[in-house]
Amino acid sequence: MIRHRSYAVPVTAVLLALATGVALGAGPLTDTRSDASPQPRIVTRAPANGYPDTFAASVAGRLYDHGLSRRPVALVTMPGADAATVSALVTQVKAAGGQLTGTYAIQGQLVDPEQKSLVDTLGIQLDKQLKHGTEPGASTYPRIGQLVAIAVANRGAAAGAADDDVVAVRQSLAAAKLLTVPAGHPQTAPLVLVLLGSPLDQAIADGVLAGLGAGARGVVAVAPTKDATLAGLEADGVTKGVTTVDGSETDAGRVAAVLGLVRAWSTRGGAFGASGADGPVPLG
Repeated sequence: MIRHRSYAVPVTAVLLALATGVALGAGPLTDTRSDASPQPRIVTRAPANGYPDTFAASVAGRLYDHGLSRRPVALVTMPGADAATVSALVTQVKAAGGQLTGTYAIQGQLVDPEQKSLVDTLGIQLDKQLKHGTEPGASTYPRIGQLVAIAVANRGAAAGAADDDVVAVRQSLAAAKLLTVPAGHPQTAPLVLVLLGSPLDQAIADGVLAGLGAGARGVVAVAPTKDATLAGLEADGVTKGVTTVDGSETDAGRVAAVLGLVRAWSTRGGAFGASGADGPVPLG
């Protein structure tokens, strides 16, 4: 939760003005000659191209205000996720005080429409082995999303132990080459940050993200600006339980994603970022 709202909102407004190139007209940035000059000279000082991102990175610490202090976060990547963005997001999570429990990679087979039979069969068989399985009646992709949630997340307020169900799901998904799991069976996390990559079948993305959201305290999905899959999550109502943020290729978008994690601790859902219907930054 961002306590210094009186500071954060003006800073966000300035950042957005700079990012969208709003002209700072008449005032101290407009320079004219004397009244006697026949042709007044107007000088407009535009910000440097990289200034909005530099500005966002500079003020990130104050905006976070340690909002993730001691809060565990799991990072899940979709196929095609940018490695540099993964590293930058990890840095921002730590800057907000978050504790990264592990990075998990969803593999191509899990989201490949041609592998639906494999995903469905494995999900049904695995669900029968668990003490606490998925929601009754869940279809293929919401079910596999809930199973991924068992592997990486929990609905509580602290990191969770890797119990028998967690270990069983991790081993099964890894053996089927659907999910890459960190070594050592790390604890599960209440908060999950999902980085999208290559375009996905929208129904598959909807199911997996909705299922993951059902098994975590808070989930934030982040993608590049105007990402079609991310926009589809909003259009299909997935953002009722999962927060989305676009603009992951920019520092401003990454800062917004981490602010989304801070917010997700107490408030689920919403569409934010450069194209978000609920505003550019998830504050409060």
